[in-house]
Amino acid sequence: MNQEEYDKLSQVVRESELRSTEERTKGIQQEVMMGQNERGMIAEQLDLGEELDRIDYLLRGYVIDRDDKGNTQWVAPDNNDMVILSDFGVHLIRNTIAWYLNKNTLLSNYDEDTINHKMEDFASDLNDTIFMEYEKVFKYPTFDDCKKSLIDRIQKKKDLRIFALELLGRKVSDIEKKEIEDKLLKEIEPMIEKELQKIKEQIIKNKLKRFLITIREIQDAVHSTYLRAWKGQERLTLRQHIHISETKGGYNLPTSSTSLNPLDWFKKR
Repeated sequence: MNQEEYDKLSQVVRESELRSTEERTKGIQQEVMMGQNERGMIAEQLDLGEELDRIDYLLRGYVIDRDDKGNTQWVAPDNNDMVILSDFGVHLIRNTIAWYLNKNTLLSNYDEDTINHKMEDFASDLNDTIFMEYEKVFKYPTFDDCKKSLIDRIQKKKDLRIFALELLGRKVSDIEKKEIEDKLLKEIEPMIEKELQKIKEQIIKNKLKRFLITIREIQDAVHSTYLRAWKGQERLTLRQHIHISETKGGYNLPTSSTSLNPLDWFKKR
């Protein structure tokens, strides 16, 4: 073998080694990326933090606001009638469901009877707890809320009387409107305190009407978590992901069809 042939052979060997190294590096990078994706998917599957935050916002009566650019965020409601629970009530319910909406429950193994018994106990105890502490659980209207409601009622009565006069063909002047308002205020003045109390009771009654649907929503959230643990389905799903990941990660890297074998150079000779 002369020097020229030796140089050509060395060049072929270097190119072959370079291609082989590139293929191995690419395969390792793909394997690492695949492992990271699998771990991220598993972590996301078991992480219920975002769901708990969403429930917390809903319990507080928050609504989703969308700006001109399409971005969304949770904001407090403008109307206190939408706020059903007090801070104490939100804290009580969120802390309660946090004991259930977690990865320990997801990775458990329950049969249908066990889930049904647990849900029956949970629903019964939650109802009893809220019933015994309902004065602290529900958000009672403030004095300003009641005052605003009373002012709205007076305004509606005023508008109704003005409308009745207009139906009779009378044109009601601003002075007459003021006289109607003053008359209504004199009529209600002796019983303002009583009217405010009635308004307060009516507002809290309206909020209590939503008690059943609120409890139902909480029960369904916990029940759905238990169903993911039915017969260990969540654990089984994770095992399947891990098995697939390990199988993909253990493949043999294929050799490129364009790779050169240094011995072929001699065959060609």
